[in-house]
Amino acid sequence: MQTFGLSPQQQDQVWVRWRAGESLRSIARSLGINRPASVRCFVAATGGVRQPARRRAGHQLSAAEREEISRGIAARESTRAIAQRLGRAASTISREIARNGGRAGYRAGTAEARAWQRGRRPKQCKLAQNASLRTRVERDLAQGWSPQQIAARLRVDFPDDEAMRVSHEAIYLSLFVQARGALRKELTTALRTGRAMRFPRAKRLRQGRGQLVDTVPISERPAEVEDRAVPGHWEGDLVFGTRPSAIATLVERHSRFVMLVALPAGCTAEQVRPALAHAVQRMPEQLRRSLTWDHGKEMAQHARFSIDTGVQVYFADPHSPWQRGSNENTNGLLRQYLPKNADLRTFSQADLDEIAARLNGRPRQTLGWKTPSEVLDEVVH
Repeated sequence: MQTFGLSPQQQDQVWVRWRAGESLRSIARSLGINRPASVRCFVAATGGVRQPARRRAGHQLSAAEREEISRGIAARESTRAIAQRLGRAASTISREIARNGGRAGYRAGTAEARAWQRGRRPKQCKLAQNASLRTRVERDLAQGWSPQQIAARLRVDFPDDEAMRVSHEAIYLSLFVQARGALRKELTTALRTGRAMRFPRAKRLRQGRGQLVDTVPISERPAEVEDRAVPGHWEGDLVFGTRPSAIATLVERHSRFVMLVALPAGCTAEQVRPALAHAVQRMPEQLRRSLTWDHGKEMAQHARFSIDTGVQVYFADPHSPWQRGSNENTNGLLRQYLPKNADLRTFSQADLDEIAARLNGRPRQTLGWKTPSEVLDEVVH
């Protein structure tokens, strides 16, 4: 199955979160995946049905046994001696060596990979094997019958013919998992839901924008924020590394001064709020006026943040990154120091302060070639 760039750990988390009712977009954000479409494509490839993990049959040679065979060959042991040490038949060891390059070319890793590849012989499902049954199911689906109705009616119409029986679950899987190749994909449109993918039965969790209540939109932000004339107005966002690492970034609009905030593993609202509040409260009071953020669920506790810091939080419009242009630009500059494949948990707050100091020490054309630190110092003093 295609993995669409997801690691095995990320794949496991996608299925766990998906079955719990979390949205695909929220899953991508939580796992720090920059392309949400990759998560959707991964789930859609199997119709929302998790494929069972492949298992080795008990009688097959294990990877450890293949390593022992390789060691035995290197020690010039006979095939019978190797078999006796492993408790296997000599013919089993002989065939294993012969099909994988003989004694001169046997490699345990290569033999293991070939064994898994040879074992990929998926059994055809019942609908793929039985043309009469498949035709009947397709006809009933085209008439708008549900898989439950079809399965039940087959028992009525063919009470003595076990070959003309199929469960409603098998019909659903044949529609959703196209790798089975049993039913035509276009028949999914005949389902009452019209879906080509299975959705979890768990109650959909309130996520993303749905979790943010009593938000103040960016349209209500004072004009002084827009023209950057008054210092103390900030833009913020999260920058992700490998899951579950992330840091918070804060950029002051007037001076382009940057603050980086270390976060514990994960980026929940309960973790982000106190970290941001501590960072903001380190600044002089005249530099604590407002904060503009996107609709990420990490700011679900924005009201309490405002109470703790006195900083009003405004929320940018959905899909409008230009409304936080300074922050977006800074996040791009940060990738020089914080690449996407880095575990950001390995960066201490001192490390992040050093990176921020480098950015704040760069002369900026928009500041008349002054540095952000210099412009901020002028404001404070």
